[in-house]
Amino acid sequence: MSDKAASSLPGSIDETIALLGAHDYLAGRALGTVLFLALKMKRPLFLEGEAGVGKTEIAKVLSKALDRPLIRLQCYEGLDVSSAVYEWNYPAQMLEIRLAEASGLTDRDRVEADIFSERYLIRRPVLQALSSVGGRSPVFLIDELDRTDEAFEAFLLEVLSDFQVTVPELGTITAAEPPIVIITTNRTREVHDALKRRCLYHWVEYPEAAQELEIIRRKVPGCNEALSRQIVAYVQKLRTLDLFKNPGVAETIDWATALTELDQLALDPETISDTLGALLKYQDDIARIQGGEGKRVLDEVKSELLATE
Repeated sequence: MSDKAASSLPGSIDETIALLGAHDYLAGRALGTVLFLALKMKRPLFLEGEAGVGKTEIAKVLSKALDRPLIRLQCYEGLDVSSAVYEWNYPAQMLEIRLAEASGLTDRDRVEADIFSERYLIRRPVLQALSSVGGRSPVFLIDELDRTDEAFEAFLLEVLSDFQVTVPELGTITAAEPPIVIITTNRTREVHDALKRRCLYHWVEYPEAAQELEIIRRKVPGCNEALSRQIVAYVQKLRTLDLFKNPGVAETIDWATALTELDQLALDPETISDTLGALLKYQDDIARIQGGEGKRVLDEVKSELLATE
């Protein structure tokens, strides 16, 4: 595929779905539609859903598929402007001031204009995302926005509305071409409506069994077909048990990989008990499945799969 073809945007919903599928991301019609519209309308895409359902992966795959840089802002509690947007290279500025003093330069305005210039500006992810390279705007992933506070959300409003950032010493920096913005949240708290209004929205569901089975085939090609079916059926049933943290697609892939490494051809209670750490991440959930409930689920899975053969 040429660079021009790779970086061009898909022309339809079907092309969008095919583009993701070519890089092993299986998107349903609803996701393909909202992603196509986000690209076409140049609007940020706001993705909500449980952890591990593939929200972050959408941005990564989109970056590869369109051959565009991926700029990731990983959100966390206490994230501020200096970490997310920009900061000044203070050591270099101080050195420049001392050199100016040593050379006898006394024009304060000239020194200030020099030290607060682009060459001393350290661009963090937000400012990097507003800088297109070779006419190709990057994919800007704002990951787990719900981990930040409302003050940082409010700051992002200018970025998402006008694709610009104001640096007091330099003025307003505006993107020549808007970046492709993907925002993810695990919904640990509600994000303000003012931010959501600037985006198109999609809730990313857990995949259905047939889709998850195809994901295993693509991501873990060495996994035995019969084992893959058992894994998917088992995980699908676990998600109905109201666990503290249901396994996501990422955990399904990890479990399938682990069982393949152990040369397993089928699930059995002992192997499930020994490998649950690849699938479940909380001890209460693991203890529950290691008990009688795990065996009951396995018996149901085997019985249902046998009935469909």
